[in-house]
Amino acid sequence: MLLETRHDGRKYLNVLPTRVNPPSGYAALLRRYMFEKAEREPRHPPGPFRADAAALAAPVPATALRATWLGHSTMLLEVDGRRFLTDPVWSQRVSPSQLVGPRRFFAPPLALADVPPLDGIILSHDHYDHLDPVAIRALAGRTTRFYCPLGVGAHLRRWGVPAANISELTWWDDIAVADDFKLTATPARHFSGRGLSRDGTLWTSWVLQGPRHRVFFGGDSGPFDEAFRQIGERFGPFDLVMLEIGAADAEWADIHLGPDEALRAHQLLGGGPLLPLHWGTFNLALHAWRQPVERLLEAAAPTVPLLLPAPGQRVEVAQGPLPGQWWR
Repeated sequence: MLLETRHDGRKYLNVLPTRVNPPSGYAALLRRYMFEKAEREPRHPPGPFRADAAALAAPVPATALRATWLGHSTMLLEVDGRRFLTDPVWSQRVSPSQLVGPRRFFAPPLALADVPPLDGIILSHDHYDHLDPVAIRALAGRTTRFYCPLGVGAHLRRWGVPAANISELTWWDDIAVADDFKLTATPARHFSGRGLSRDGTLWTSWVLQGPRHRVFFGGDSGPFDEAFRQIGERFGPFDLVMLEIGAADAEWADIHLGPDEALRAHQLLGGGPLLPLHWGTFNLALHAWRQPVERLLEAAAPTVPLLLPAPGQRVEVAQGPLPGQWWR
């Protein structure tokens, strides 16, 4: 039986018991924040990084499977003649205010004005590090389709996206982008909210199904074996899997995968080339900023084809593993 969303009439609930607040309490978390010495931000700004805007604007071949990581969970995907952008974030800070909050380590490698024509923008949930009003407002007037979980459309409409351009989906809903291309919203284990509001909107992962390739975009999720198993059985194997590895800690182990659980999820999904997301861009945790990818490299079996592009680097997935080490 497929997993179903849960809603108590007021807010969305996780299927599994899930701790969002730190089990040890915020006082213990504050002590760690003050006294632990991990290099949570680069001592010297990485980059600068530059995507090839002209190449990205060229027509997408019908056989293409390409990915350009623009930082955190923002991916420019070229799949079977279509082009999509995931969780676009261009702001300097992922916060209610641009005066305080986590600040990006490097400038976006592609200017908003250079984002090429898109077949859709895919949103996983409404947290500040995944849903950026600056980016949404800039892209809203380009007749772009927006695909998002239930409830997130209200944010988009408030920021100028025409209601006719928004499709809101719940888990296992699918929608045709074209006769031969489909998007499906799939389960995740996380939470949602902006400001003091929490869990009034849904969170999802996504499957992209073209005529030649299948892609999984995990968004944010904690360990969720049954969900990953069901997604893999129903849609796998995948030609590209994108899973979060950063912002992981025992204090929020229910809502973020981290590198070890990402590898387990990757296995449950059926394997395939793995491109890690949600790391190396913002200081959102207590670990060293390089730790997630270094642990991924240490823990991944030789049979796991890792794709580790620098920000802005375009990946031809069919060319096989990409072991770049730009963070060093």
